[in-house]
Amino acid sequence: MSIKKKLNRLKSHLSHEESAKTVLKTCQFSESEIPYLDVWEEEGVTPYFFDGSYCLIRERRFPIEQQHGIYSFSQFITAVNAWNESGMKHPLSAAGIEPESFVFFDTETTGLGGGVGNSIFILGHARLSGEEIYLKQHILPSPGAEVPLYQSFLESADYTTMATYNGKSFDWPQVKTQHTLIREHVPKLPSFGHFDLYHASRRMWKHKLERMKLSIVEKEVLGIERKDDLPGFLAPMIYFDFVERKDPQGMLGILKHNEIDILSLISLYTHLSFQILGLDQKRTAKEMYEIGRWFSHVGNAEAAKVSFSRLASSTNNEAIAAKHALAFEYKKEKKWTDALHLWEDVVDKGEDEGIRLEACIELAKIFEHREKDLQKAIDFTKIAEASFQNLQSAKYSKKTISYHDIMKRLERLNKRLYQSF
Repeated sequence: MSIKKKLNRLKSHLSHEESAKTVLKTCQFSESEIPYLDVWEEEGVTPYFFDGSYCLIRERRFPIEQQHGIYSFSQFITAVNAWNESGMKHPLSAAGIEPESFVFFDTETTGLGGGVGNSIFILGHARLSGEEIYLKQHILPSPGAEVPLYQSFLESADYTTMATYNGKSFDWPQVKTQHTLIREHVPKLPSFGHFDLYHASRRMWKHKLERMKLSIVEKEVLGIERKDDLPGFLAPMIYFDFVERKDPQGMLGILKHNEIDILSLISLYTHLSFQILGLDQKRTAKEMYEIGRWFSHVGNAEAAKVSFSRLASSTNNEAIAAKHALAFEYKKEKKWTDALHLWEDVVDKGEDEGIRLEACIELAKIFEHREKDLQKAIDFTKIAEASFQNLQSAKYSKKTISYHDIMKRLERLNKRLYQSF
């Protein structure tokens, strides 16, 4: 049956969510027989028996020289080694971590909500093993088989660092919720470091991507094209059908979808690392600027200054924004003269009224409190007022400085200047 016909047949499930939940509650299995076992085995899927029940396990291996998008898996090793050699402080740093200690993790669930009403039916993970990437997926054949599902997964949980995509907010909390229900029967969940690549991707590319779905990041950033891939939103519906009929054909498509998700995390972590460490020669000026902002946000001032300085000396569109950001770094260090010269350049050459507004206020502060030049402080406050009016005309919604504050500053400065005569 073609995938199109399968999906058309499954559409009826969308309007029968309650009946699908009933299927999940009442469906049972026969220990003496695993339906379609021959089909499963042809696809590298084998049963795992534990505690009078079973789950299914799919295993795949990929050579580390295999390409996945713009990177081979071997370049993940390069990225981890580069972190260890750099000594750079960053939330994605792999310093002190071996490549083999990483696990790339993803789940498939019956819904997007949290809590016990949402069940995980695939636990998938991949890691470096010798000269290969070893991928393993644990499949829930029916409700009630959660104990062997988690037992088989936790037997494989020999790692120190996990990488996910939105896993801190969704995947791992869901794992913990499900584990709570069976914790008397399976080992404890491991403690580990967690890199959530969704938040990293959003920080890096929200300026060019309207949505941050992994499939979009894959295509637009990593050069990964999915062919004949099942849409993720159909996964719960296909699983309900599998529980009811036992035919694994639809589930095999979900397993492939999950496999690509997991392998893409390896390429994504590699790419983010190459960008941050300066190993990606094709990174854009905007990406360099976002990296600098990220360093500044986490308190790595030296790395932030390096990123901003490189851009500030260039002629691209990010140069003014980089000078503005670099001036703030100098302000933190009380290097007032360096900050002043940069902000004067921002006001003189900048076209972004929002940045010019902020720079003018910072210059007004320096001239009032550091240079003791009240007239220049007044001049820059007046320029700030004009910038605010321009932003008001353009209906700019991200103003961080109010008109009331500008006028209050101007009134105080004029009063001080008058009193000084």
